[in-house]
Amino acid sequence: MNYTELKANIQDICENEFSDDQLDMFTDQAEQKIYNTVQIPALRKNVTGTMSIGNCYLQIPSDFLYAYSLAVIDASDEYHYLLNKDVNFIREAYPKNTAAYRGLPQHYANFDDSAFILGPTPDLAYSTELHYGYYPESIVTAGTTWLGDEFDSALLNGALIEAIRFMKGEPDIIANYEKLYLQSIGLLKTLGDGKLRQDAYRSGQVRIPVS
Repeated sequence: MNYTELKANIQDICENEFSDDQLDMFTDQAEQKIYNTVQIPALRKNVTGTMSIGNCYLQIPSDFLYAYSLAVIDASDEYHYLLNKDVNFIREAYPKNTAAYRGLPQHYANFDDSAFILGPTPDLAYSTELHYGYYPESIVTAGTTWLGDEFDSALLNGALIEAIRFMKGEPDIIANYEKLYLQSIGLLKTLGDGKLRQDAYRSGQVRIPVS
């Protein structure tokens, strides 16, 4: 379902002529709710970069939300996955940034909204690979998205809830669409947090049993 079709469905089901700004708002709110409820393939990104010798900070992408993994690639093209820690752990474990204390990074932490802090400080300009979560472009501006193409029921029901609440609809009507929304989200979670996560390496990642 593309955005034109989504808007038409919302108008028809609600039997109301919403403005484009209102329809955009309903859709944005539905997407935000879905993207913070279940992890889907459209929320994943992968980037490569390079560490700097003697610099314990590594810049993160501007659209970064959270990390799935950060790997250092050595001169032999071997991947070394870093363990995520707190900033205070990094500072305590690696208190000095002199040549004698540098090496292949083993740990990383979110230092602020623009950089990771590494421990130990890199002794070489290692290549990196970051797998991370981000907000994909909204269907409002993109026209089509993974969510609209693969799971339009969740997006439509989510937007309908926002639209009916905006109209101050009857509680039973709101409850009915919330029920439909929860059913579609349940199926989406089975896919995103279940079937697509069965072989996740680290147990700390979101994962639900699949029957």
